[in-house]
Amino acid sequence: MPTCVIAQPIHAIAARLLSEAGIEPVQAAGTDLAALRQAIVCADAVIVRDALPAPVMDLAPRLCVIANHGTGTDKIDVRHATAQGIPVVFTPDANVRSVAEHALMLMLATARQAAQADAASRAGNWRFKYEQPMQSLHGKTLGIIGLGKTGRLLCEMAGQGLRMRTLAWSPSLPADAPLPPGIERADTLADLLRQADVVSLHRPLRADTRHTLNADAIALMKPGAIVVNTSRGGLIDEPALADALRDGRLFGAGLDVFADEPLPAQSVLAGLANTVLTPHVAGSTQEALMATASGCVAQIIEVLSGQRPAHLADPSVWAGRRLPASPLLQV
Repeated sequence: MPTCVIAQPIHAIAARLLSEAGIEPVQAAGTDLAALRQAIVCADAVIVRDALPAPVMDLAPRLCVIANHGTGTDKIDVRHATAQGIPVVFTPDANVRSVAEHALMLMLATARQAAQADAASRAGNWRFKYEQPMQSLHGKTLGIIGLGKTGRLLCEMAGQGLRMRTLAWSPSLPADAPLPPGIERADTLADLLRQADVVSLHRPLRADTRHTLNADAIALMKPGAIVVNTSRGGLIDEPALADALRDGRLFGAGLDVFADEPLPAQSVLAGLANTVLTPHVAGSTQEALMATASGCVAQIIEVLSGQRPAHLADPSVWAGRRLPASPLLQV
């Protein structure tokens, strides 16, 4: 029977679907690489929510497919996996709505100082409403950096629900490509930053996107603007953002992702009162977790059955893929 290692906890439906397909689910004893190193040795498949570097892959001579629990595959050594003939699959659609909702929540929570107001209520500080400034988002401008599915959905939510003007910049979007109704195109990143009251990042992390918001970019933003990030922490130069938050040039930031995770105790962002921080949970609603786990399992079953899956991180791997020792006879 083929074995699928589940590297970190995921929705329970995954184990059930794997078992029903004739694949033995094996939960790693912990969530770190040390536990994965022990569990992966006899794996035919693995589902990961975190890093999978080349040395850990090489411990699994039978490994035929890696399923990334989510969209971004930057923590998996896809190049090495491809060189070894191991397809890397991902789930680009399963948690889109969950992430967009979380981004909207961070926008509102930052503008209305929800975390700080909660702390004041628990401390009996009823003077909070006299002492702390808050913002309304109605009619203001939302700037989206990266107009993928999540960015488009957030534009729809903010435009229809809050009557925000939505402005998008995406270098991968052809200049003549039509935009969804209600979304305006920013010709440059600088153009977007100068106009937006809220800037939300929705780009994958690559060498060319790292520190999209650096000190120079942040300096272009409107005074009192808000930054939201539910994509990858490396898109922001965190010390530069902290400086702008500390001196009041920016109103606040709502962040679900960080350059180093878990967020270090000594992080400059953790000590700032005008931040709302969540521990990389934007895609972790129960509905999204179920859909993501199911999507991972479906593609694992396809690969082990010899059928090409829908979402390959590097499609070139398929022709020379590693074949399973015990292929499934049915999908």
